[in-house]
Amino acid sequence: MAASSHVKETLGDLERESFVPLLSKLIGESKYVQNNPPELIPQEDRIVKHVLDSLLPYSTTTGGGPLVVSHVTYFPGRGNLIVEYPGTHPGKVLSFVGCHMDVVTANPNDWEFDPFSLSINGDELRGRGTTDCLGHVALVTELMKKLGETKPKLKSTVVAVFIANEENSAITGVGVDALVKDGLLNKLKDGPLFWIDTADKQPCIGTGGMIPWKLHVTGKLFHSGLAHKALADCLQAINPLELAMDALKEIQTRFYRDFPPHPKEQVYGYATPSTMKPTQWSYPGGGINQIPGECTISGDVSVKDVMKKLQEYVDDINENIGKLESRGPVSKYVLPEENLRGSLTISFEEAMSGVACNLNSCGFQVLCKATEEVVGYVKPYSITGSLPLIRELQEEGFDVQTSGYGLMKTYHAKNEYCLFSDMSQGYRVFVSIIAQLED
Repeated sequence: MAASSHVKETLGDLERESFVPLLSKLIGESKYVQNNPPELIPQEDRIVKHVLDSLLPYSTTTGGGPLVVSHVTYFPGRGNLIVEYPGTHPGKVLSFVGCHMDVVTANPNDWEFDPFSLSINGDELRGRGTTDCLGHVALVTELMKKLGETKPKLKSTVVAVFIANEENSAITGVGVDALVKDGLLNKLKDGPLFWIDTADKQPCIGTGGMIPWKLHVTGKLFHSGLAHKALADCLQAINPLELAMDALKEIQTRFYRDFPPHPKEQVYGYATPSTMKPTQWSYPGGGINQIPGECTISGDVSVKDVMKKLQEYVDDINENIGKLESRGPVSKYVLPEENLRGSLTISFEEAMSGVACNLNSCGFQVLCKATEEVVGYVKPYSITGSLPLIRELQEEGFDVQTSGYGLMKTYHAKNEYCLFSDMSQGYRVFVSIIAQLED
């Protein structure tokens, strides 16, 4: 226990007078690291610059300290940063990964304060990226800076990995996926890897998978005001909007029948089961009195192995489309006089896998103990939201555990903020993890 106490005493608490100015610089760059290509391609090196300004004085690069700093770039202006504090025992390592240097978009007109500059309201630190994830970038930077300043003798090597391109997968080969492919994180398999990009100060032990889907519906364009013509002359539309709604209801009904809650959802603390839901609707346009000839509903589904089943649903509905419940005497999905039938096609984009963390691992045990020690209680939870990349890390052999110290209620939201008190507790959790692994 002596080693543990010494580590905690040496590393101390998060210093507000150092953390807040650094975070202010990072949030000041958030406008330039919004990730929504092709319009907005982040320049993560704007964040890297401020992190390097904090850490290089304590690095082997300048001769000022023990930190080993590697700036790894696959696309111009879009770097990653690997920072290592060497321990004394080869093969003994722990890492803090997932602090990403891009953010989701923000419209200043929708916010109560400027999203692209840090503002402070008591304990609140406000701006885009404070919770997700520039606040964590600043937090882990402060941890590595303190290690470089105080130089405690540790058995474990402590590694921090700041990554590019987490918020959007339209462009690949930029961030942690490229680092893993090139083997630059292989040594982190020898110890727990803590992915610091969730919220609410508790271990997040499970996430949902996500598959984007599109249901394209073909009908027949017609004048919406000629119902009498439709009935008298059999000249009518096949309304793809109504067909889409009725077909989607049938697909969802079958989905929830075939994919009920999993028995382990309670063990992992999932608040919701697997879902299939629409989130976007599009059609080619036209007059208000014109039934369009086609439309597309898009959404997501949170079960990776469901694509074959959804295709079966669509094929069956197409085969029996005349039996699908419709919406009245002029809502028809088959026009036998014209030899026309409405039809559905479903397509899928690249799947994002969920993850279930290993609850028996050393990493999970030390994270829980540190959380209880610092926060006062430990209550692991799971979300059906998706975190990219961590399932792939787990499959590569990493002991991935996840946590975060922003606020879930402001995650990707307008008026985003975090609390300094929460970030301070996060720092103490990190120190406790390092200390425990010394004993």
